[in-house]
Amino acid sequence: MTALRFVNAKIVRSDGVAEGELHVVGDTIVDNAAHAEIIDCGGKLLAPGIVDLGVFAIDREAFRAGGIVRVGLMPDQSPVLDGPGIVQRSSLVGKPLLWIHPIAAATKGLLGTDLAEMAIMKGAGAKAVGTGRHWIADSGVMRKVLAYARDLDLTVITHAEDGGLTGNAVATESETATRLGLPAAPAVAEALAIARDIALTEDTGARLHFRQVTTAAGLDLVRAAKRRGVGVTCGITPAHLLLSDNAMSDFRTFAHLSPPLRSEEDRKAALVAVADGTIDVLCSGHDPRGPEEKRLPFADASPGASGAETLLALSLGLDLPIERLFALLAVNPAKVLGLDSGVLAPGQPADLILLDPDAPWQIRGEAMKARAGNTPFDGLPTQGKVLRLWKGGKEISA
Repeated sequence: MTALRFVNAKIVRSDGVAEGELHVVGDTIVDNAAHAEIIDCGGKLLAPGIVDLGVFAIDREAFRAGGIVRVGLMPDQSPVLDGPGIVQRSSLVGKPLLWIHPIAAATKGLLGTDLAEMAIMKGAGAKAVGTGRHWIADSGVMRKVLAYARDLDLTVITHAEDGGLTGNAVATESETATRLGLPAAPAVAEALAIARDIALTEDTGARLHFRQVTTAAGLDLVRAAKRRGVGVTCGITPAHLLLSDNAMSDFRTFAHLSPPLRSEEDRKAALVAVADGTIDVLCSGHDPRGPEEKRLPFADASPGASGAETLLALSLGLDLPIERLFALLAVNPAKVLGLDSGVLAPGQPADLILLDPDAPWQIRGEAMKARAGNTPFDGLPTQGKVLRLWKGGKEISA
């Protein structure tokens, strides 16, 4: 088996950064590797490979560029991930250089009515079950989903917007939406969905992860539930941390996201929630959309952004302690999916990023390696680049 010895590294541990060496034999981190190939890290950061929870498309080149080695694949595929065959195929296609962890549909066809065969799909490789891009409106069905997932020791990953309020809205009710004449929904749609699902989670003793929580009211509900010991976690994308609905002012469809961008007050509340630990996961929400879906009137364009390549750099700009940042990018998403990953310690998978957090670059949509460069951050100067990437001890070339 190949042995690697990483020297002159600043190693990102759970308790901070330690200068020293890291040893790998085969696909595993070990205490000591004899006769190993030496890799000089040049004093740069050696960190866990990113676990991106909740991507909508498999985009290998974009993932490599962004330091992503594992992804939680949303069930909203064609066909929907609601059967064991398609779940198993999804889990195998990326190996060994990318591990895809399917999030199986909680209901057949993601229609929110009949429960899917969760037990069989877990056996086929599903690491969680989810409601996809939408909320399950029927509380009875949602309670059954949570209870069944609890018995299978699976987390339920849900979309937090009450569909009865959102309808065909493409924006949050605000001065911006009114001025642009966009169909909009009240921000309380998120809090209503969260309140119900937290109540059902508390009742069933299940585990629930809100893929994105983007409003102050929703974050307050999650914060309070955590204090009570409810098994709830939540995530957010850099877009909802760094942009408000003002970014839609020129009808730029790259800012058409799901959930929609919120008010400046909600954005600031989300930053506080990252700092105080209410938010557990930073995710890309990677959803590349070509010009045929984006070069349309705002209300007709498809929501979504290409986020895999910018996730790390934008997250570094949040000015968090580096160990906290990689808890959000690797440790916590791995926990949600029940993976033994995300930590640089003996016995753990050798999923590694060598990165320069200070390397400057400019986000340019047309230069992205993704299927499409639909990013609301087009033209933004940023810093932090992946220098090299290893999955299971094997280097992945850019």
